[in-house]
Amino acid sequence: MYNWSTDTKILKRESVQFAIWKLEQLINFGLGNEKIDKKTLIEYFNKIKIDPDKKNYLKFLLKTQ
Repeated sequence: MYNWSTDTKILKRESVQFAIWKLEQLINFGLGNEKIDKKTLIEYFNKIKIDPDKKNYLKFLLKTQ
């Protein structure tokens, strides 16, 4: 994933913050060729800050699988 506004080299040092940031970026701005890891999404689901409608939809998808 390419991000022009964030220095990911520094952010990667904080693995939890990086994982949350990456999930938020993928959900809000598109996946490109990447897929969201289900295990990571479940782990950080309560910590990500995204649109409530998107969050409810993701919650629905996680429950149906």
